[in-house]
Amino acid sequence: MTADSAPASYGAYVETVADPRFTDWLRERSEPAWSDAITHPFTRELGAGTLEMDAYATYLVQDYAFLEALVGTFGFAVGQAPGIEAKRPLIEFLETVTGEENDYFERSFDALGVSESRWTNPDPSPTAAALVDLLGRAAREGGYAETLPVLVPAEWIYREWATAVATEYGDPDTEPPSDGTDLPFYYAEWIDLHAVGSFVEFVDELRDQLDAVGEECSPRRQRRVEELFRRTVDLEVAFFEECYGSSDDRA
Repeated sequence: MTADSAPASYGAYVETVADPRFTDWLRERSEPAWSDAITHPFTRELGAGTLEMDAYATYLVQDYAFLEALVGTFGFAVGQAPGIEAKRPLIEFLETVTGEENDYFERSFDALGVSESRWTNPDPSPTAAALVDLLGRAAREGGYAETLPVLVPAEWIYREWATAVATEYGDPDTEPPSDGTDLPFYYAEWIDLHAVGSFVEFVDELRDQLDAVGEECSPRRQRRVEELFRRTVDLEVAFFEECYGSSDDRA
């Protein structure tokens, strides 16, 4: 599937499907990058426990550096969200990221032998820097409708790949992968953080908010939202590629 498989406008998309959702249209318009993101070898090998530790350490260092910008943008979104019910899941997510998830990073850095100087003062990779820039510009240069299409795919992609590998290799909380080996905690917990029921529900709530906001946008603004969504998906694929390394490097 490619972006051309879905109508170029949401108005046209509504006429072609029985139960249209704005976020489904955005997802279809982001193909084939969307499928590349949720089935990338990086996440597949992570789920199987075969991902190279150096690649994962690089990924965690860059992701941790990205986390500060993500928290800032979610904080901005809390202020933009229309009402307490819309703000609540954003606030709860921020509590998880700044508490449980932050603790995970620090324990993982220690287990992977990543020096404190490396993860406290990293040089951002080109893709990580581009993601940070995109987050900042979406929040500064638009409203809630421009902030959500950057946040939603960033979290939705993680839910999709994590639930897929958790299903294939077994729930990391209850049983080992299907090959009978135990996943190191830094792989198992990262999967679980993004496959656990509360996170699945959080992504559903985010999608509901983008559905509601996007449907009310003008066609011109919907195109801008689509551009931001697609750019985010493209960068997520590039980030996995960057951390995973080229096939030549891994030969």
